[in-house]
Amino acid sequence: MAAAVRAVGSLGRFAAAHRHRPLRHHRPPAGYACRNISTSSALQTRTHVSCDIKGDVAVVRFHTPNSKVNTLSKQLSAEFTEVMNEIWANEAVRSAVLISSKPGSFIAGADIDMIKACKTSQEVTQLSQEGQKMLEKIEQSPKPVVAAISGSCLGGGLEVAIACHYRVATKDRKTVLATPEVLLGLLPGAGGTQRLPKMVGLPAAFDMMLTGRNIRADRAKKMGLVDQLVDPLGPGLKSPEARTMEYLEEVAIGFARGLANRTMSSKRSKGLVQRLTDYAMALPFVRQQVYKTVESKVQKQTKGLYPAPLKIIEVVKTGLDQGRDAGYLTESQSFGELAVTKECKALMGLYHGQVHCKKNKFGAPQREVKTLAVLGAGLMGAGIAQVSLDKGLKTILKDTAQPGLDRGQQQIFKGLNSKVKKKSLTSFERDSILSNLTSQLDYRGFEKADMVIEAVFEDINIKHKVLKEVEAVIPAHCIFASNTSALPIGQIAAASKRPEKVIGMHYFSPVDKMQLLEIITTDKTSQDTAASAVAVGLKQGKIVIVVKDGPGFYTTRCLGPMLSEVVRVLQEGIEPKKIDAVSTAFGFPVGAATLIDEVGVDVATHVAEDLGKAFGERFGGGNIELFKLMVEKGFLGRKAGKGFYVYQEGVKNRNVNSGMDEILARFKLPANPDVCTDEDIQMRLVTRFVNEAAMCLQEGILSNPVEGDIGAVFGLGFPPCLGGPFRYADSYGAKQLVDKLRKYEAVYGSQFTPCQLLLDYANSPGKKFHQ
Repeated sequence: MAAAVRAVGSLGRFAAAHRHRPLRHHRPPAGYACRNISTSSALQTRTHVSCDIKGDVAVVRFHTPNSKVNTLSKQLSAEFTEVMNEIWANEAVRSAVLISSKPGSFIAGADIDMIKACKTSQEVTQLSQEGQKMLEKIEQSPKPVVAAISGSCLGGGLEVAIACHYRVATKDRKTVLATPEVLLGLLPGAGGTQRLPKMVGLPAAFDMMLTGRNIRADRAKKMGLVDQLVDPLGPGLKSPEARTMEYLEEVAIGFARGLANRTMSSKRSKGLVQRLTDYAMALPFVRQQVYKTVESKVQKQTKGLYPAPLKIIEVVKTGLDQGRDAGYLTESQSFGELAVTKECKALMGLYHGQVHCKKNKFGAPQREVKTLAVLGAGLMGAGIAQVSLDKGLKTILKDTAQPGLDRGQQQIFKGLNSKVKKKSLTSFERDSILSNLTSQLDYRGFEKADMVIEAVFEDINIKHKVLKEVEAVIPAHCIFASNTSALPIGQIAAASKRPEKVIGMHYFSPVDKMQLLEIITTDKTSQDTAASAVAVGLKQGKIVIVVKDGPGFYTTRCLGPMLSEVVRVLQEGIEPKKIDAVSTAFGFPVGAATLIDEVGVDVATHVAEDLGKAFGERFGGGNIELFKLMVEKGFLGRKAGKGFYVYQEGVKNRNVNSGMDEILARFKLPANPDVCTDEDIQMRLVTRFVNEAAMCLQEGILSNPVEGDIGAVFGLGFPPCLGGPFRYADSYGAKQLVDKLRKYEAVYGSQFTPCQLLLDYANSPGKKFHQ
């Protein structure tokens, strides 16, 4: 039951991004008698699927050209259908093996562009029904079909695998099975919602489909998702990957033959727990209880803002309660309906945005960064060091005091050790990673550094001091990057002898969990410096956006006006819990008052002062003196145990900090009932955020709306179901946004004055940020 109630997971886990590389033609292993299945003209034109006959077993290979991963495109599906029809018609063939020519990817899911190209829900439903028919033919095939899985087996790829009669997988870290459709606002649309519950049981199937979580090969075997595991091989005459693929194929052929000869069975013996679970799930009243529990958990976690999870429950329910045909029909219709929702379009937009941000638009740097030095072993510095070590960079961590250095080292060890506990690292691998870390109190070894990232206190004088110290010891090619969240990089670079080598690299806390990296270039930053910074960010596994320099850059600048408005709403007498409830109901993962506590009231005060000086009245709203008084009283937020809320170790339901009553009473403002409904509070926060994002695009801080949406969602928690501020402006309507801003401008003044770019879009109804 526990597995059944874990609902929609982090939207950061999308299907693997497509990277292009030339197709490697597969050569069969020596000793096999091979022949092609067909001499028809179709063979000459097939580019995505090929087939060899090895004795009486047909080996079908997937290979999407010019791509690192295989995707279920129209072309691949058509060729696969053609090949399978030839196998079924060939009397000499008694069984088949499905395998990939790419070691890291079985099939990474359906081609999203194929779904995007559909104009109506009926067209998408038809795509789903075609997939269902094809996979049903495989499931009903008189000739056994074995899936040989190595690498990513996701979405439609997993649906292909579970339609087969047997599954063999490599016990490799790269081999993961998952149904990530929910993260794109969809559901498995080729029979997956009907097959998965029967294969792994209802609770585990719900867990997979509602979270999109990756299942490693050994776990998949325990669940009954995979029948047999193959250990990867080491190097020999060929690479380990090539040898493992040959071995996987050999084993799969043996199983295919065994199934055809009936010397082995595809039926798995289930353990006692599984048999009892299946028996319980066969009872209608038990199933009803599971549906009810899962639905309430999903509603609680998604606030009803994501239609896909509820549709998944409905479709599974239909199949189990009304039978197979009803289940398949509901699945295909629901797949079509979901594909045209604004939530699905928003999530697909974010997926494509991630693909865009995983490329280095500056090209390859002149020299690779191999040794990285990090200044400051605090929360951010230690986090940057951890994600760098984790990806094989030699890292020097420097601090000015031994206790600080010790805490930083402890944080890194704890972060890596948590991976050992989750079994994603061995203790040997953890120790091997840590062996690349040097911790010290001086600049020894900096003469070998290729890049230095400073994560010292947010004070321009301290930044200048460390920059000068560093430049005295580093080599000429070394890059100096600042992890400031708001200080203009140009001001920091003013103290440099080589401003072309200075750049901003703004990480988000906690660094090992937050996916975004905001890189900031000045007019003097060289292209090669930018290329190196992006390359390091991508190596660290980050989603990278590149913005121009200015106070607050892009992310902090968008957050500033919104948090200022939060303070004004508090001053108008709205409780912190009410503000949190209203903002999470809109789709923000963290309530707006809680966000200030998480950021740190002292940090928020510092940033608000800097941005207030830079932008004046437009960044006004709430009274900054309220923050200053909180700092004075030690109410710094979570890190101090008190902010708007009281934080206690192990206590989940936080109480409001009663010490705030006096502060809020001192700064109380009269509330205007015309602009204080729940919807008004939401729109006051969101319109200021979106208006500032549009201003950043207007001023050239942002180079495109795609990076603006990615930065807002992955850095600031803008609701993923809305796709980011620019996609939200498109779906809500620029004119409607401007009308709201004008309404609040009439009450509060210039803080709500719409920027020129939004006005231009409002006056041209056909104009969209995302065409």
